[in-house]
Amino acid sequence: MRSLIDGFSYPLRAIRFIVGQPVLWRYIVIPIVLNIIIGLILYTTLLWAGFQAIEAFLVGWPLWIAWLIRGLLVIALFLGLGYILVRFGVVLGSPFYSRLSELIEERLRGVVRTASPTAPASVVHDVLRALLFELKKLLLVLLIGTPTLLLNLIPGVGTLLATGAGIAIGVTITCLDFFDPPLERHQLSFRSKLSFIRRHLPASAGFGLICLGLVSIPFFNLIAVPICITAGTLFFCEHDNLSR
Repeated sequence: MRSLIDGFSYPLRAIRFIVGQPVLWRYIVIPIVLNIIIGLILYTTLLWAGFQAIEAFLVGWPLWIAWLIRGLLVIALFLGLGYILVRFGVVLGSPFYSRLSELIEERLRGVVRTASPTAPASVVHDVLRALLFELKKLLLVLLIGTPTLLLNLIPGVGTLLATGAGIAIGVTITCLDFFDPPLERHQLSFRSKLSFIRRHLPASAGFGLICLGLVSIPFFNLIAVPICITAGTLFFCEHDNLSR
């Protein structure tokens, strides 16, 4: 339980760390600006379209049921947009997050700084690797998440089991998102990254749960990604010895 609670603490520790390191701020501000631009596009297009689709779907429903279903669908809409925003933000901000993570590890472990990834060739390389990583995560969700939907067919506890499985998948993907910069820097395979999460349970579960919650909050998720990237690097530096 203590380890689980420790995992919850990393975003707050990340904020404290960022405040005391002005040299890191540009690697945080630029991705936040990108996230705001992406967020404005998503929330002014898909959000409006989503509301229109919900209202069209509820035409003819009894009033009290319609209000209940509308509330659930609106929550699902915001969560879905938050998920899409994080996906775009992680990919487009990957060169900055890679450098941010590298500088954090340097300060915590005294590692040697490498050439800045903001060079054009390096930016393209980082973005392509980030896209490939996203595809692998999507495949993981499809291979594991799709069968869990069948749990809903089990009477009684089926929905509860499916919900628990969905949360577990969400936590795993969140950990992969925010542990990735330091793990990728150490050239770990996708399977090894999953092993890192498993090896550091339950602390990694606590970390994943709190970060999943943060990136699911509408509009706050515009600034939550770099905070969680910082938190993931702090977690890595304190829980593994790959670069020692």
